[in-house]
Amino acid sequence: MNCIETKNLGYRFSESQTVLSSIHLQVPEGSIYGFLGPNGAGKTTTLKLILGLLKKQEGSISVFNTPFDANRIEILKKVGSLIESPSLYGHLSAADNLEILRRIYRCPKERIAEVLEIVGLSGTGTKKARQFSLGMKQRLSIAVALLHNPPLLILDEPTNGLDPNGIIEIRELLRNLNNTYKTTIVISSHLLSEIEKIVSHVGILNRGVLLFQGTLQELQLKQAVSSGIRFGTSDPKKALSLLLEKGVKAELENSEIVLHTSSRETAAEMNALLVHNNISVFQMSPEKNDLESIFIDLTKN
Repeated sequence: MNCIETKNLGYRFSESQTVLSSIHLQVPEGSIYGFLGPNGAGKTTTLKLILGLLKKQEGSISVFNTPFDANRIEILKKVGSLIESPSLYGHLSAADNLEILRRIYRCPKERIAEVLEIVGLSGTGTKKARQFSLGMKQRLSIAVALLHNPPLLILDEPTNGLDPNGIIEIRELLRNLNNTYKTTIVISSHLLSEIEKIVSHVGILNRGVLLFQGTLQELQLKQAVSSGIRFGTSDPKKALSLLLEKGVKAELENSEIVLHTSSRETAAEMNALLVHNNISVFQMSPEKNDLESIFIDLTKN
């Protein structure tokens, strides 16, 4: 079952400026869904529509298998979110910020200490939120999102402003929430190497169009078909000409030959061909198939 599902979701700022076009988002229950895209792709707009922060223009939104429009309040009671910059009371401490929301959510008082411990802010005492670093504010905002122990978390750039240790801690926190409590997590981030370490599913958005959606493994397998082997040679132009004469799919990229095959046997044959024609081969390496490389390839094309 999908925890979040949109159908034909569209949004435009004006007649000439379409932000989203027919987005069919499917976030499986219990998944960690990485929502990726370049700046301006429409990620934050999509998340704002799902949370009711923007008025929907086209399509439908369902959360917990329930239409959002008619059940907005009940749905939002079960959702924790962090969208764009943290929204905090600067003149209050971390605990006091959480106390205000605790009363709204009607959580037990001990929950405040629990979430502060989870995000590593238990030692801040009476220090005012306006005195916090950006990373500390980000942690407190995540604590706010976790306060009522929601089954769904929607986090827009949750590691923004965190140092490397903080990023690792948040990564482990999200993994633990997902593994222990089966919390469904939607996370957008520009740190693709971090996203790759925690997500089970991926959605890639570019210019308002959903280019791919599925498991991380499906994305890697899909792109593996078009990946290849890179050659560094003493005469790239001559090498390319020889390969094309043999009917091999290849191209010149950054003074290197990219052979469009993942077959080691074919690569070995082409290496022998080049050497036989007095072209030195300095390097043979597979094209990268990590999330960052796949993301760049998809959005570039």
